Amino acid sequence: MALWRVHVELEDRPGRLGELATAVGDAGCNIISLHVVGEPTDAGSVTDELLVRVPDGGNPADLVTAVEQAGIPCTLLVRADATELSDPATTALALARMVAADPGSAPRAVATMLRARLVDPGADGPAHVHGLRVGGQQLHLGRAWPFTATELSRAAALLELAAQIELRGATPAPAQRTLLLKDGSEVLLRAATASDAPLVGAMHAICSPHTRRSRFLSPTARLTPEALARLVGGGAILALTADGGSAVALANVDPDEPGTAVVALLVADAWQGRGLGTALLRMAAETAAERGVSELVASARTEDIGSTKLFRRAGLLPCAEIVDGTVRLRASLPVPATTA
Repeated sequence: MALWRVHVELEDRPGRLGELATAVGDAGCNIISLHVVGEPTDAGSVTDELLVRVPDGGNPADLVTAVEQAGIPCTLLVRADATELSDPATTALALARMVAADPGSAPRAVATMLRARLVDPGADGPAHVHGLRVGGQQLHLGRAWPFTATELSRAAALLELAAQIELRGATPAPAQRTLLLKDGSEVLLRAATASDAPLVGAMHAICSPHTRRSRFLSPTARLTPEALARLVGGGAILALTADGGSAVALANVDPDEPGTAVVALLVADAWQGRGLGTALLRMAAETAAERGVSELVASARTEDIGSTKLFRRAGLLPCAEIVDGTVRLRASLPVPATTA
């Protein structure tokens, strides 16, 4: 299945949104998300952005044809990727938090918000380039489709936040490190904080039932505020996209019996198979060993053989037993090296 970004000019009248959904469904496609990106025209229509999943072997041109046959103009059709499945409002709040912690990150945050990249205006690049001013610095953003006034107003608000915080003095950004995955993509790793709860909640919401069941032993669709608070506490390790706007994985290491700790990982579906889970488990084991933990414990469903393989890829040698229909994994940790 492939993701495509589609812009449509939708009239503001009863039933029009339903007609759009019907047209997309008739083309064999599925709307993943929809939000307004353009201001109303004199005719009363607005630009809506859809993320649409097109089935393997499907032709996105057929989607455009179906939508336009319903009398709905289609103004954009470009490929999207799985990292864009995050909720736009949640992403915007996360970017605002990032800018609040480090106003210098404002250019990167604005580029992320607009699904654009920072460009050199004098070089060949994207078809559409727009300039914004950040303090005394001129910022140029580029992407394959036009910017709307609505999007630029949101970007201006984020830049204004950065300017105000710089005047007051910024708080230090949380320590983080960059991890290069085996497919060449990068993620940021840092300790989770209480303010990361919305990010983790958004990541959990887009995970498949299978992934949620592997982590929580049930496919619960929504986490309570109390559950989210527990997940981001206690030294949890959070993995974010390179721009810091979305959470993609979380590792929890919680004390259990004396000398042992329970480890659990949640990796968003789109980021599985890249070595991220292995790297997080290895880091969690190192962190636990530094805290004096001698054994890691994990729980898995009996049919989930991937957990044992994950432990082995992380350099751990687990033993397993079945307790009340659940596999209980145990792995001894090496004693941290000490310096004289």
